[in-house]
Amino acid sequence: MGAVADEVCRIFYDMKVRKCSTPEEIKKRKKAVIFCLSADKKCIIVEEGKEILVGDRCCFETKESRKEELMFFLWAPELAPLKSKIIYASSKDAIKKKFQGIKHECQANGPEDLNRACIAEKLGGSLIVAFGGYPV
Repeated sequence: MGAVADEVCRIFYDMKVRKCSTPEEIKKRKKAVIFCLSADKKCIIVEEGKEILVGDRCCFETKESRKEELMFFLWAPELAPLKSKIIYASSKDAIKKKFQGIKHECQANGPEDLNRACIAEKLGGSLIVAFGGYPV
């Protein structure tokens, strides 16, 4: 495992570099995208129809300021087969090598790891007062 599709890199770059300025362009900006493995499990690709448009990157507020930073989530269920865990671990390494500029990383092993409080903890703990426009 180690291949990352060109489209995956392009989407990441577009999310990282803000070149949109008109309201129409801002509405097309991706807030979140889900990547997955290809059917042969050899390449990381974009999961069709799994993107959230409009708005900012990972937006959160501390007691001092509002911040927008890229965050990388890895979904790795605890009950997944060992072979799947190994494939996803190597995939994570491949994608992180391509994605320069990710400030925060979060591995979710179950739905409980994806609530605002858990995400806020990964972003800065008690310094975070809001995530995605909602209080923590």
